Amino acid sequence: MRVVSRQGPQGRAGSCHHAAGAAYVVCYSRNTIRSYEEMTTTTMILVTIADLTKYFGAELIFANLTFQVVAGEKVAIVGPNGAGKSTLLKIIAGIHHPDSGTVQLARGARLAYLSQEVTFPAGQTLWQAMETALAELAQLQAELEQLEARLADTSAPDWEATMEHYGELQHRFEHAGGYHKEQRIERILHGLAFHPFHYHQPLDQFSGGQKTRAGLAATLLADPDLLLLDEPTNHLDLETLEWLEQFLREWHGTLLVVSHDRYFLEKVTQRTIEIANRTLEDYPASYTGYLELKAERLERRMKEYEQQQEQIARTEEFIRRYKAGQRSKEARGREKRLNRLKETQLIARPEQPEQLRLFLDSKLRSGDLVLECSNLVVGYAEPDQPTPHILLQTGERELLRGERVALLGPNGCGKTSLLRTLIAQQRPLKGSFRLGHNVVVSYYAQGHDMLQMDATVLDEILRVNPQLGVERARTLLGNFLFSGDDVFKRINQLSGGQRSRVALAQLTQMPGNLLIMDEPTNHLDIPAREALEGMLKQYPGSLLFVSHDRYFIDALADKLWIVQDGRLRQFLGNYSDYRAHLEQQQTLPEPATVPRSKVSPASPPAKPDAAERQRRKRLAALEAEVAALEQQLAQVQHELAQASTAQDVARIAALGTRYTELETLLAQRYADWEELAA
Repeated sequence: MRVVSRQGPQGRAGSCHHAAGAAYVVCYSRNTIRSYEEMTTTTMILVTIADLTKYFGAELIFANLTFQVVAGEKVAIVGPNGAGKSTLLKIIAGIHHPDSGTVQLARGARLAYLSQEVTFPAGQTLWQAMETALAELAQLQAELEQLEARLADTSAPDWEATMEHYGELQHRFEHAGGYHKEQRIERILHGLAFHPFHYHQPLDQFSGGQKTRAGLAATLLADPDLLLLDEPTNHLDLETLEWLEQFLREWHGTLLVVSHDRYFLEKVTQRTIEIANRTLEDYPASYTGYLELKAERLERRMKEYEQQQEQIARTEEFIRRYKAGQRSKEARGREKRLNRLKETQLIARPEQPEQLRLFLDSKLRSGDLVLECSNLVVGYAEPDQPTPHILLQTGERELLRGERVALLGPNGCGKTSLLRTLIAQQRPLKGSFRLGHNVVVSYYAQGHDMLQMDATVLDEILRVNPQLGVERARTLLGNFLFSGDDVFKRINQLSGGQRSRVALAQLTQMPGNLLIMDEPTNHLDIPAREALEGMLKQYPGSLLFVSHDRYFIDALADKLWIVQDGRLRQFLGNYSDYRAHLEQQQTLPEPATVPRSKVSPASPPAKPDAAERQRRKRLAALEAEVAALEQQLAQVQHELAQASTAQDVARIAALGTRYTELETLLAQRYADWEELAA
């Protein structure tokens, strides 16, 4: 993370250097920061984008983008892949620079940015990364300590000015949550499915998804005035997604977010900016309203275009008929007006982005029973461990012809392992499953494992269907937006979205009537997701799929298989039905939990021995002590605020010392608890 200075309204001031490949940036201004209430009551314009143009080499990405964002707005940025959405965020963050145009941030505004690819300094732990995100608080605390030493000399000529400055800094420190930053860190980390044993682990050891969540935690902790998020929902399971949505809805800052998660955008944002065809369209609505307004605008513009074309055709016909006759003078006058119209008022035909054209059929009819699982136990054996690691048990489950089943559950609960077991890539630990009569499986892998990375796009299509032939294969690939020499690119040269389109093209050439898909919407932009939904709605076979895209699930699923506490439970309906059921039952799920132990969930718990009873007793005592210490900290914080108002320097110093002692003791008790709990 790089901390830089931002000032306005003239633009940026101070250093603006970013480490190569920096994943997230937190920017602070040294000016006095306005409160959110001050910003919203004056409808303060937080950022102004004017005539922004960007090229990559000779390729124009976008031109003359202009818009403003008012403090407190939550704005979605949408558009097809490659339109420049991420580039726009990087320009606002100061990582990239425009070829022309300006970005102006309000004076004193703080900005935080999270990119899609997250990196951290070597050896940094999760907790250290969170503290780095709160670097401003650490700096304020150091300044307060320095001022406390100067205030001890009450005879100093600048004592009153120093005291006034001390009060201002302390107000900022308190307003920014400086007296309970540990609790803030723990709340954010817990919400993003981190557990105490993660806190002091090096981030080098984390998975890509965990690093993404850690970067997201850091940007949320920074509590900026302007938050820029680029695909923040990647690698989040459903429970964590819902926590993030709730957090952002309640957060008072300003948000610019790029996301392909339509459900997330609908829940969080109230304004939508679309970047497409190198231009910008602004819609004062959430995602659903944006779709309606966009359709209305397109219909109106198409009608205006067609009316003008009809007018031009009539005028040209009049000119052709009468230019050499008795009405030639009138015809020449109309010709001049027509030429002026074409030069200055000609309406361009409304552009529409290229669309995937997908079609998937299966002429092979299966029996009524497509899949039957009989107490299937999914997991894996570990070296040097006598007991295998159990992920989930299916119980008795059936999938019937024509059903569309979405498989849901937290990350790491075994969803992909179950799919791999059903396609015989992984052996079950116990139990069995069987496919019904005449069932043929087609499989879409999450990591595009079915693709050969050294092959060309064209080779991959011909590999699954050699009878297609080169010309028909190229026509098929054109439907998947591969044209010209694109078909000769190797798979390892493609972006994630392009690989997804190759895998989908392969899928259309497979004869299966049971389609098993693992995260098929990953890397796809919104238009591609909508095209995929349309294809699968028309698919006559049966469908079993894993997805975190709730919009996608709602569009397709008529049954849910949900992994809870290591067991596969069933719900009839789609995701929205399921959420309504949970709310009615008032049993909303907690964020994703730690994977269960290697003991089978069906096994009865062992009776605790004397040592275990002693451990639990000590844990309970530590928890009570932690709660008491937290109450004492809160009381000291309250007394500090009163002493600050009264400008009682001696009491401030004494309470500050007491606060530090309590904070140190609480940290030790947390460490004791974590060690004992582990």
